[in-house]
Amino acid sequence: MAERDAARRAGPARHRPAPAGKHYEEEEEDALPDSDALPDSDDEVDLDKPRPIQIVLAHEDDHNFELDEAALEKILLQEHIKDLNIVVVSVAGAFRKGKSFLLDFMLRYMYNRTSPRWIGGNTEPLTGFTWRGGCERETTGIQIWSEVFVIDKPNGTKVYNLSQNIQEDDLQHLQLFTEYGRLAMEEIYQKPFQTLMFLIRDWSYPYEHAYGLEGGRKFLEKRLQVKQNQHEELQNVRKHIHSCFSNLGCFLLPHPGLKVATNPNFDGRLNDIDEDFKNELRNLIPLLLAPENLVEKEISGSKVTCRDLVEYFKAYIKIYQGEELPHPKSMLQATAEANNLAAVAGAKDLYSKGMEQVCGGDKPYIAPSDLERKHQDCRESAIRQFRSVKKMGGEEFCRRYQEQLEVEIDEIYANFVKHNDGKNIFYAARTPATLFAVMFAMYITSGLTGFLGMNSIATLCNLVLGMALISFCTWAYVKYSGEFREVGTAIDQIAEAIWEQVLKPMSDNLMEDHMRQSVKNSIKASLGEQVSHHARLKTD
Repeated sequence: MAERDAARRAGPARHRPAPAGKHYEEEEEDALPDSDALPDSDDEVDLDKPRPIQIVLAHEDDHNFELDEAALEKILLQEHIKDLNIVVVSVAGAFRKGKSFLLDFMLRYMYNRTSPRWIGGNTEPLTGFTWRGGCERETTGIQIWSEVFVIDKPNGTKVYNLSQNIQEDDLQHLQLFTEYGRLAMEEIYQKPFQTLMFLIRDWSYPYEHAYGLEGGRKFLEKRLQVKQNQHEELQNVRKHIHSCFSNLGCFLLPHPGLKVATNPNFDGRLNDIDEDFKNELRNLIPLLLAPENLVEKEISGSKVTCRDLVEYFKAYIKIYQGEELPHPKSMLQATAEANNLAAVAGAKDLYSKGMEQVCGGDKPYIAPSDLERKHQDCRESAIRQFRSVKKMGGEEFCRRYQEQLEVEIDEIYANFVKHNDGKNIFYAARTPATLFAVMFAMYITSGLTGFLGMNSIATLCNLVLGMALISFCTWAYVKYSGEFREVGTAIDQIAEAIWEQVLKPMSDNLMEDHMRQSVKNSIKASLGEQVSHHARLKTD
């Protein structure tokens, strides 16, 4: 979702997706994906048909995670959304707790949010991400919906999906994030996380706390209350949860019914779901996804774009390897790295767009001095933007990434120079002109040396002539057919070396001698004219 905003967390989909979607990811313990249900990561990601895409694979044997960068970039780096601010709604919790089931209702809402009957028909199967009944795990790794929804009004929410109650170990699962948040606050002086929604599934005590948001609020206040008789670690977790999240909420959701839990053929039809569950679902989903309730993702006080999210994925996947959870300091370091890399990517894009307007695509050839001037202007603008973005890591840490930005901009500029030179008809003709000049020189030299009886030199000149002719024919074929481009590049490089080292100095020297001689002749002519003029005056 985006401002025009984008994104979401999600689980997998075995059922054919009905028109429903958004970016969603669902987090699980280490597990291998079902190869029959998921698309092959080597296959090209097809964005024409909305479906779940696996972007993170969990390898159970070595406890590693693998990011499919190509799939992620194809979704989030689409031209029309890559610079939009992103909204992330994630559903986390233990496996077999109905996260994918919930996400599919979110998809259904997103595709039908203008309709009061978005929840669907009574006999309509629930489709989108894979889900099923039973005790075996279904969702593994991280999948996202291939369609990014663009919303006109913005506003990341994390849904912590729990069953029946909030236990102490449920709160302790948040300890890694709260420790990270404590370290982050020391650097950015603001709450590092935005919205956390505790979703209590199968709530069985409506007589104590009513279903819905208000009952959940009262229940959460009671559960997060800090008491003197609690262990110090339990007190700290509660304090950190309050200090790390800008907004805390809780929603109590009833059990969906016995047919859902016990029928192996249940496919999500509303007919088989209890009325209380459907009523609360109609309240919960808009509460999370209605445009006025959406929260744009922020890190270190800066809004995150789709392009930025790709950098954060790349940075975090490096630290979530092995059997141990990463240390909070490692997470902070990864965030600072991704934060700076995202700023570098944005600044590079600004530079490239500025240069494209001058010499990109079908723009005509521009004088090298003008191109250099525009390069300096765009370079300064890019560096200024990089410095203006709020970043983590401190000045010394950020300076390394500014230096990286400057190096990458110079590399991009070198490509623009080559592209611009290619539009110069004289530059494009340099290789054939150089080869022709070599052939002509060798032909004349061969004839003269042969006439003078210097046969060995004449033979050598003929050999060079033949090689130049073959090179010329090969170069012409490469330019015509587009094949063997490496050979054509090598010929261009050799011809450029001959031009720069031999022909250009010779032509410069000849030009200089010619100019010198012309100046001498003009001076002599001028002096001769003045002498003759004086002679005429004396005669008169």
